[in-house]
Amino acid sequence: MDKNMAFGRKPQSMNQLLREFLKKVPHQTELKRGMVLHFWPDVVGERISSVTKNLRFEGSKLILHVENEAWRHEIHANRYSIAKKLNEKVGSKVVKEIVVRA
Repeated sequence: MDKNMAFGRKPQSMNQLLREFLKKVPHQTELKRGMVLHFWPDVVGERISSVTKNLRFEGSKLILHVENEAWRHEIHANRYSIAKKLNEKVGSKVVKEIVVRA
């Protein structure tokens, strides 16, 4: 008998298990916002992650601060792509807008 089939279920990915768990949890939005903050470095990469600080949500807006105007412009120009990737990562459209402040 296959160990993975011992309980009559196929193994699932962590992402799938997490999505199923979140469907059952009250306060899903707050959890998913926390997940967005956790996934920020993975989505934007080490360079951008290292110059961003004070990431927080105000409603559906993700607010963050950067060191200078050049970084503000860079992130602002790519904000729709970044928001889309973050939302895909958590399986929900919790990031409606990204506001970058220098």
